[in-house]
Amino acid sequence: MDGLYLVEKLERERDLTNAEFTEVLTCREEVFDKYLSERARAVRERVYGKDVYLRGLVEFTNICKNNCKYCGIRCGNTKVERYRLSEEEILACCDQGDALGFRTFVLQGGEDPYFTDERLVPLVRQMKEQHPDCAITLSIGERERESYQRLFDAGADRYLLRHETANKAHYESLHPRAMSYEHRMQCLRDLKEIGFQVGCGMMVGSPGQTTEHLVEDLRFLQAFQPEMVGIGPFIPHHETEYAKEPAGSVELTLRLLSVIRLLLPEVLLPATTALGTMDPLGREKGLLAGANVIMPNLSPTGVRGKYLLYDNKICTGDEAAECVRCMSLRVAKTGYKVVQARGDHVRVTER
Repeated sequence: MDGLYLVEKLERERDLTNAEFTEVLTCREEVFDKYLSERARAVRERVYGKDVYLRGLVEFTNICKNNCKYCGIRCGNTKVERYRLSEEEILACCDQGDALGFRTFVLQGGEDPYFTDERLVPLVRQMKEQHPDCAITLSIGERERESYQRLFDAGADRYLLRHETANKAHYESLHPRAMSYEHRMQCLRDLKEIGFQVGCGMMVGSPGQTTEHLVEDLRFLQAFQPEMVGIGPFIPHHETEYAKEPAGSVELTLRLLSVIRLLLPEVLLPATTALGTMDPLGREKGLLAGANVIMPNLSPTGVRGKYLLYDNKICTGDEAAECVRCMSLRVAKTGYKVVQARGDHVRVTER
């Protein structure tokens, strides 16, 4: 079937059959990716214009109770130098980010048992009090519904929790038995019902992944309707059992970004650090494939090299101010512009 026709159908109907999604993900027509990205950019610009939103990432702990098979900070990796930022250090990162023009802070960490509700709720409340015009995003893994509710009530606006893969057997192959596919999906449902703007997403090219799995991921995104989708290529870490596995494809990741933009026109879509790690121009290519979010690091430079989910992560030594200047210039070269705004998810009903 003509791949270009399928791009037009996806843009028009926001849907394809499973066989058509498979064709889109495997198409080898020479002009296919160029046309797909052009249509994705057109849709992205219709909804969000030329704006690119910054999310200030604060990686506040690399301590994690989980032992996910692909992750460099899993509890089974005894060679990691562990750290945990204090409340004062976290708030200082937010102060610096505010001064640099960030209007969203992403508090991201491993599933660290130290950060109970008793510690996190007052911290979120203080972040919101000190920066009332900023959005607070949490990316701290699986918790129970009551905990999510307390964090939402304290002022958290968004929550990022990658589903990793929508195929149960594949999920179980990537995670230890103590982790449950059903619980991950329940967490996502709870977050949405509570009222968070919810982000999910998958690794592209993770060990054992098939095209059929990716079609299942697209079906899940279509049904769940997240406000954000974070995807990036799988990159192996040398201290995991997947150390010798091949990395995911930049080209397929870019193709999926464009497909997701056409499937979910209003979604907030990051061009991830993993893309930039795999390709020096990966984040720029992500923006040109339909992404509209960049997540520079606000963490203290002294700990960035310790938060390594995968090998060769970029930007671990840059000061936050320099990182923002650099990214603003790089974004400008794509024809887009960094804006000082929260960049909330929008709803556009007309087609």
